Amino acid sequence: MKAFAKDFWWGASSSAFQIEGGWDADGKGMTVADYNSFQRSTIQADSKVASDFYHHVESDIALFKELGLKTYRFSISWARIIPDGDGEINQAGINFYNKVINELIKNDIIPFITLYHFDLPFALVDKYNGWQDRRCVDAFRRYAQICYKAFGDRVKHWQINNEQNLMIRVNERMNMYKVAPHDVEKVRAQMDYHMFVAHAMATNDCHELISDSKVGPAVSSTMTYPASNKPMDVWAAKMNDNFKTNYALEMYCFGDYPGYYKNYLNRCGIYPITQVEDAQILKQAKPDFIAVNYYRTLVASYLPEDENHPFGTKEKDIDFDLYGYFKIEKNPNLVASTYGAQIDPMGLRLVLNEYYRQYRLPLIITENGLGTPDTLTADNKVHDDYRIDYIKSHILACHDAIKDGVELFGYCPWSAIDLLSSHQGFKKRYGFVYVDRDDHALKTLNRIKKDSFYWYQQVIKDNGIEE
Repeated sequence: MKAFAKDFWWGASSSAFQIEGGWDADGKGMTVADYNSFQRSTIQADSKVASDFYHHVESDIALFKELGLKTYRFSISWARIIPDGDGEINQAGINFYNKVINELIKNDIIPFITLYHFDLPFALVDKYNGWQDRRCVDAFRRYAQICYKAFGDRVKHWQINNEQNLMIRVNERMNMYKVAPHDVEKVRAQMDYHMFVAHAMATNDCHELISDSKVGPAVSSTMTYPASNKPMDVWAAKMNDNFKTNYALEMYCFGDYPGYYKNYLNRCGIYPITQVEDAQILKQAKPDFIAVNYYRTLVASYLPEDENHPFGTKEKDIDFDLYGYFKIEKNPNLVASTYGAQIDPMGLRLVLNEYYRQYRLPLIITENGLGTPDTLTADNKVHDDYRIDYIKSHILACHDAIKDGVELFGYCPWSAIDLLSSHQGFKKRYGFVYVDRDDHALKTLNRIKKDSFYWYQQVIKDNGIEE
């Protein structure tokens, strides 16, 4: 038996726009995530109903209790609290999250809140083009303070935003709908910087406004293997990690961009506009932990610049290639999920070791899971042994990392129940609980416990798993 510490946080995760539904209920404003989902309404499910958690709070949390969750990591919708992003407070939104928090506490589940998970209020796009404008920083700080004051008496564990380092790579998530192509990277760098300043302000305010609070960033982790043992390929792999995750962790933990990133920004002429007072704000913000979202590893080879591709030229978005640095390759030694993510439990052990070695902060996994189609049988069962195998192998990797010396205090797989996938709707499922709907028919919305539900329930009861 691979046993964990007695106080280990076995949990599960979700996000507001992917699970709640009620997208305009009780005064909620539209978000960037809503807007993006509506662009795909004809081909997949959107956020209007999602998993309808908004109308299933008590019964869903009862399922979380039955599953045995010690913590539930979820996000608050900024536009449910402040519909236009920086105007009047919507008391109905405060009431809804009070209901969620109180129900979790009643069921002995620790509420663990993310303030911003890809869902900027769309009104701020119309006003400022969102994070491009410094006023969005002030709007976010105010929103965070409102949440701390409303919920901080009961909620002590906070994440400021989810996967800024991934979010910034996806133009639609950053509402870059009308930015001229030659301005995209400069705008991206400015938005990224403003989010870092907002993150620092909200970190400092959390420590000041909530006694005994713990706050930290959540990153989309990157572990990259070199395509060969050529020195430039090894360097390229390290730079891929640096450009996609490590630069952000250094900003969160040390309050400044690392040298390699400053060099890139300066050489490309896209260094963001800063304010003198930012330096102290960024340096003062000290996270209490790092939250890790882990799904796969990558492989990189060196990609030199050439006549047609000057230094810093990008190709693709999420797993972009960067001329002068790296090109992403396929790993022939790993199998992939239905949707292309290469499955690599060892990569999780490696990334946990790497982050703990660099930052010496406690770690928690806030996303890890297998997104794949599930089949509901005629007798209302879901036999998802493939998900069990995936999660089991990654829990074993967590245990190995702890034996290596990593201070890992929790594991919150994605996701608690089936929810809306940004680009695959309800075809791609992650949950321990099946939600009876598909992309174009709501059906019953009944909750059906999958085989993985009963397996994870036993893991939590045993505080570990048999190898």
